[in-house]
Amino acid sequence: MSKQLNIAQRNTVLTSMAQFIVESQAEILTANQIDLDRYSGDDISMRDRLKLDQGKIDGMILSLEQLASEPDPLGIERFATTHENGMHISNKTAPFGTILIIYESRPDVTIEAAGIAFKSGNEILLKGGKESLNSNLVLVKLWHKALQENDCDTNWVTYLQFNRTQTQAFLEKPTQKLDLIVPRGGERLIAFVKQHATCPVIVSGRGNNFVYVDSEADLQMALDIIVNAKTTKISACNALDKVLVASNLGRKHQFLQQLILELQKSKVEIFADEALSSLAGTLPITDENMWHEEFLDYKIAIGQASDLGDAITKINTYGGGHSASIVTANDEKANTFMESVDSAAVYHNASTRFTDGGQFGLGGELAISTDKLHQRGPIGLQHLVTNKWYVKGNGQIR
Repeated sequence: MSKQLNIAQRNTVLTSMAQFIVESQAEILTANQIDLDRYSGDDISMRDRLKLDQGKIDGMILSLEQLASEPDPLGIERFATTHENGMHISNKTAPFGTILIIYESRPDVTIEAAGIAFKSGNEILLKGGKESLNSNLVLVKLWHKALQENDCDTNWVTYLQFNRTQTQAFLEKPTQKLDLIVPRGGERLIAFVKQHATCPVIVSGRGNNFVYVDSEADLQMALDIIVNAKTTKISACNALDKVLVASNLGRKHQFLQQLILELQKSKVEIFADEALSSLAGTLPITDENMWHEEFLDYKIAIGQASDLGDAITKINTYGGGHSASIVTANDEKANTFMESVDSAAVYHNASTRFTDGGQFGLGGELAISTDKLHQRGPIGLQHLVTNKWYVKGNGQIR
């Protein structure tokens, strides 16, 4: 590992990087257009993630500027005690060391995730997908320029231009020290990394998020939340896939017909369970496995729950452990739902689209983990650290 950079050095690199992106926007967009022109797949969520536009570039710049203004996450004392023999014992945050980020199609990960890892004092290895190669190479070139500008070793950010076979070999027998791997992508990528990795892996898991419309829900609020969560960004892991409606919801049929009309405006394909199969504009759910599926597409499944307990059971059975929301005016039901649903983020009367490091006040995110170790949900600057024990004595022996 390169010599640890102090907080001033890390911040100036991030500030320089933000400025270089401002100056290189045309070059970045040109490289991204080459990637888009070469992408021949029919995965609309992949294409959406691959595409860079002014909004995404502005987001990269903002994330770097925000990171530079954040306090140092390293060296924070979490615990301290004095041993009966006089030794002072403390526990402080420390960098992992070297982090490998493996990701598909999203060039902005090259900036936002790498920026968080760098601010946290880690060396970064980036393994992007072949579909975003041109975009990523331009962005990594800017990383190296920012590092050189501030007299820092360019080894702090390395791009691994590996194919699948080379990636597997590196995971199984790394040719350099590797402390943590973060895969960001679909379930096949995550399974591939977990199968072959020989060091800890933080799983940035799938969505398959649910909204439960309780019998005491404000129906206009429920409509707005569902439409927002489903249609604003179908490629996001916090997008909505499933809706459960209380069987005793007042004006249930009218509400569902209005919901279907609103979703159809965004060309969302709507599937309904047997209890709701008479709804016009819906297709039948013919395979139970659909309830497990993360769509990442203009699709949604709607089902009926007999009561709150039934909704909780269904979400815990089928959900991806990412995000789930209840729409209700009853705070007691909401609390029961939020305490009982086994998801990284639980909501009361709000869209699942807020599960995001920036929205949660973390200054961006490396990933959104559906694992329970070592951090669950959005992993921000504060979480991309491990810890170290400091023991100070004056000759004590045991």
